[in-house]
Amino acid sequence: MKTAVSSANSSRLALVFADFKEITKARLAVSVVFSSIAGYLLGAVEINYFSLLLLAFGGYCMVGASNAYNQIIEKDLDVLMDRTKNRPIPSGRMSVNTAMFIAVLLTVLGLVSLYFLNPKTAMFGAISIFLYTSVYTPLKTKTPLAVFVGAFPGAIPFMLGWVAATNEFGVEPGALFMIQFFWQFPHFWALAWMLDDDYKKGGFKMLPTGKKDKGTALQIIMYTVWMIIISIVPAFGFTGRLELSVVAAVVIFIMGLFMLFFAFRLYEKRDNVSAKKLMLASVSYITLMQVVFVIDKFI
Repeated sequence: MKTAVSSANSSRLALVFADFKEITKARLAVSVVFSSIAGYLLGAVEINYFSLLLLAFGGYCMVGASNAYNQIIEKDLDVLMDRTKNRPIPSGRMSVNTAMFIAVLLTVLGLVSLYFLNPKTAMFGAISIFLYTSVYTPLKTKTPLAVFVGAFPGAIPFMLGWVAATNEFGVEPGALFMIQFFWQFPHFWALAWMLDDDYKKGGFKMLPTGKKDKGTALQIIMYTVWMIIISIVPAFGFTGRLELSVVAAVVIFIMGLFMLFFAFRLYEKRDNVSAKKLMLASVSYITLMQVVFVIDKFI
């Protein structure tokens, strides 16, 4: 009897944990934390591991809170889409009040953690939550420009790490911001291309032309080119302490060309298979690019 009860409790806890990961979009949150840590390592003169822990915890809380607010706001639309109808709120596994409690708690914990690093870091974290929930989310059903607005909070993590390490905002974190800002367009539009039919069920307008056409594919190519250019600018000495060796710049440039290749393939074929390959290439690019930046600093 005790074994059965223990097993039931374990299963219940596992489901609660799974729903927490879903409401906070754990995989996305972890990738954001990775970007923040990369930015911190680039900005830090001396690495403080407690500060890194605060940044990681606070960063996860802020992203988790944003995603929880988003799912509360879009609960009625999530029911309509195949990819979201089994989320905790639309499926009925979690109440709106519970989700709101989680969102508010994570907001407070995140802001406090980032404030302990420095007030500027907390300010950018707060701006990120506000833009994501109060501007980007409502615009998704109104205009494709929502993606442009959403690129601002999405680009904050890389620069947030630098600000956390230095308590300064200047050309260096600005450059990190611009890299991740331009990266988001090909990444997200590739994803939106794949999910376009499902997005339309919820009334979301995510592709720049509203269609899976050459116009959208051409814009993906253009933003990919700008992303590559911005990514190697630090090699030319225009970005203060944010530097990049020639070798590292060449490596990043080649990685960017691979991503650009998949963007051209999407323009040529205009199918979901090509969009998925571009999306996966973009995920690889942002991760490896940040790794190259960090390694280049320390060797």
